[in-house]
Amino acid sequence: MFSITGKLIVKNDTEKIKDTFRKREFVISDESSQYPQEIIFQLIQDKCDLLDPFKVGEEVKVNFNLRGRRWENPTSGETRFFNSLDAWRLEKAGAAAPMNHDLPPMPHEEPANISNDDSDDLPF
Repeated sequence: MFSITGKLIVKNDTEKIKDTFRKREFVISDESSQYPQEIIFQLIQDKCDLLDPFKVGEEVKVNFNLRGRRWENPTSGETRFFNSLDAWRLEKAGAAAPMNHDLPPMPHEEPANISNDDSDDLPF
């Protein structure tokens, strides 16, 4: 599992590849180094809708898996390798974790005063 934060610069529509397979691509710009990188990700199947709430220009945190596969050309026998970045979670960058307001606040407790007659500092 990997994650990266960047600005959403391209937001494509969902493509229906086959009756049973769909994907959606998007690009973020990672400006965390001297040379900005424009990185393409894909969402597949039920994950395609994760991109809907985001607008081009927003900072997005992308959680993704790196995938690799081999392909052999049936006519020439040439072997090629491909990589893809499969996003599985998107969130607004800098968004705090949701707070659960249903729980009561934790009571404040004073630290226990433990006295030990032993001269060493080990707790056991």
